[in-house]
Amino acid sequence: MPKLTNEQYAEMVRSGTRPSRTWVDMLRAFACGGAVCALGEALLAAWEAAGAAEDAQLAASLTLIFISAALTGLGVYDRFAAVALAGALVPITGFANAVAAPALEFKTEGMVAGMAAKMFVIAGPVLVYGTLAGMAYGLLLCLAGAG
Repeated sequence: MPKLTNEQYAEMVRSGTRPSRTWVDMLRAFACGGAVCALGEALLAAWEAAGAAEDAQLAASLTLIFISAALTGLGVYDRFAAVALAGALVPITGFANAVAAPALEFKTEGMVAGMAAKMFVIAGPVLVYGTLAGMAYGLLLCLAGAG
């Protein structure tokens, strides 16, 4: 194989590489993630208007979790994620998708060995880290005399 010069290699890379769509992708992710957040705010306002002022935040969060889990089960969330890119990773909906998707994928292995065990394949490390970080933070507050 003949040795390439730096210029030949650079030309080969340019000819085989698609132009970057980074800014377009970032804008699309921002818009889609913002739309999910706007939906959350609309749900919050709806629950408050329905008379659940004290529990409106919890109700709006649970509604978003239900919607994203249902859309995952129907196969719609994957199509949304293909369009929304990183915008589909809004924490509450992305986490619900991350728990529901493995559970659905392994449901043929049974309730315990499949669905119940596999739903925490992705979410498990997040839960463990969140729990340990919360405990460490609480311990530091107690040691500092704030708790």
